[in-house]
Amino acid sequence: MRPLLCLPPLLLALGLAGCDQSPRFTQAEPGEALSAGSATVNKADQNAFSLPSANLSPSRRLDFSVGNSFFRNPWVPAPATTTARDGLGPLFNTNACQNCHIKDGRGHPPAADALSSVSMLVRLSLPAGNEHAAIIQRLGVLADPSYGGQLQDMANPGVAPEAKVRVSYSPQTITFADGEQLELRQPKLEISQLGYGPLHPDTQFSARIAPPMIGLGLLEAIPEAAILANADPDDADADGISGRANSVWDRAQQRSVLGRFGWKAGQPSLNQQNAEAFANDMGLTSHLVSQDNCTPAQADCRTAPHGGEPEVSANILASVLLYTRNLGVPARRDVAAPQVLEGKGLFHRAGCQGCHIPQFSTAADAAEPELAGQTIRPYTDLLLHDMGAGLADNRPEFLANGREWRTPPLWGIGLTEAVNGHSQFLHDGRARNLLEAILWHGGEAAAAKQAVLTFSAEQRAALLAFLNSL
Repeated sequence: MRPLLCLPPLLLALGLAGCDQSPRFTQAEPGEALSAGSATVNKADQNAFSLPSANLSPSRRLDFSVGNSFFRNPWVPAPATTTARDGLGPLFNTNACQNCHIKDGRGHPPAADALSSVSMLVRLSLPAGNEHAAIIQRLGVLADPSYGGQLQDMANPGVAPEAKVRVSYSPQTITFADGEQLELRQPKLEISQLGYGPLHPDTQFSARIAPPMIGLGLLEAIPEAAILANADPDDADADGISGRANSVWDRAQQRSVLGRFGWKAGQPSLNQQNAEAFANDMGLTSHLVSQDNCTPAQADCRTAPHGGEPEVSANILASVLLYTRNLGVPARRDVAAPQVLEGKGLFHRAGCQGCHIPQFSTAADAAEPELAGQTIRPYTDLLLHDMGAGLADNRPEFLANGREWRTPPLWGIGLTEAVNGHSQFLHDGRARNLLEAILWHGGEAAAAKQAVLTFSAEQRAALLAFLNSL
């Protein structure tokens, strides 16, 4: 991890002591509570992730509300009298965006008695050789021939759902230096009731829960150069961190660009992320994704009625884009509390800030004026990192390999329980709390995990107090 060097007298006067390689923060930084700059919202209850950015004008808030209606309300199968919202399916995972991103927050794995997986999906792919280079450049993966690139466990009448998805867990114990033990749970994906015959024997699987929606427009507004400045694919500085950028296909520009969104940074922009979610999660076409996700093996899917071409109009897609760009990030709480400041120091002592970079500035020429020129604190570098064998899904996506994941933003993470009523973290929701999530870290983050394992109970509580303040 990046070494923590002794700090000069000026920084010591500001409340940092670094000569023991353990920074100690004695006061909050100016503006530290404003995670999203002037876009920050002041809310800490179940609606904390659902507010428009604080700097939206009244007229733009009306536009935000229109986008919210298309994000929140259910779509229906075609033909229907509700022509603006018909075309659902034929295969789908849910009938509304909000069902996955519950209250604009975090999804979770399915319970044992759930009818469908809803806010967790399963991506599919095959190992690809050089002969598939053109497909990989455009799609990032080579899909299963019968089921495509994503399992859909729901379907319209007359069409067979693709499968039923469940997760089981086996316990795995880890011990801190002080002897306290914590039980982790190792997930096992269970796929049954296949609707279109067997999966290809080499099919790879990756379970993904829906991530929170806050601050996405601000992440999109970070200059590409600022992201690439933190990339070190060959670990030239020998700090153990080898973050690298994903290069993904931009459908609008018809070329490969920097990936920013998704668990493996597999999407270049919010507009494309939204369009592909409409297509893959709800079976809705748009001008960016113009065909339903029906394979040649799925005749009932290919012959089912549709809701027009496209089913999601350009105006609706634009409304949803404005909404997803401008969901406000809640202000931090208790930034000056002594325990939170101690935890902040421990976060740095462990080296977590090497990937979860605290601060960026958004571009002056951002896509929307409210996103421009903001000092934001997302705690991410938007780069890919090897997270070790324990978190590996063994499934590549564009340049990302089977052990790599994009650093997820941490802003708002302390409000997960308040918003979503659970505290399940990581890409597949296996971690039941933040401490479990930390202890699943491996690969480039192994040294950070080992540092946390040496912390006392009081230090662990302080670290969690800091994370819960974000």
